[in-house]
Amino acid sequence: MRRYMTYAAVARNSSIQAGFTLLELLVVMVIIGLLAGYVGPRYFAQIGKSEVKTARAQIDAFEKALDQYRLDTGHYPTGEQGLNALNARPENEPKWAGPYLKKAVPADPWGNKYLYRAPGEHGEYDLLSYGKDGKLGGTDEDADITNW
Repeated sequence: MRRYMTYAAVARNSSIQAGFTLLELLVVMVIIGLLAGYVGPRYFAQIGKSEVKTARAQIDAFEKALDQYRLDTGHYPTGEQGLNALNARPENEPKWAGPYLKKAVPADPWGNKYLYRAPGEHGEYDLLSYGKDGKLGGTDEDADITNW
């Protein structure tokens, strides 16, 4: 006759303890730390690249809106009117048929205003963002993003 033990009896007679040792936990923590140290910098580098791409896409959208403004009015907005002329009718502008942007002019991905100069030094108008550092010049993410 076989003897079957109940779960409670096995648990009472068993000297096996469940859980992890301190060494096992430390090994897991070291592995997680190594993965974070390897993956983290690569992840944050991609975020910087996406901010630059976003700024370029926004400048491209402004260029298209400015071209539409020029087709309607015969000229680009003045430097004083700025990019706000794409959303709100400037005074003494009877041919304005906007708004030329669906939303208000956004800040660049780093929270700074885009610069609009008309007449521009590089064309009829200049559009630029100073990049992550907010200063003229720079390299990589700090580089200026322009329409020329």
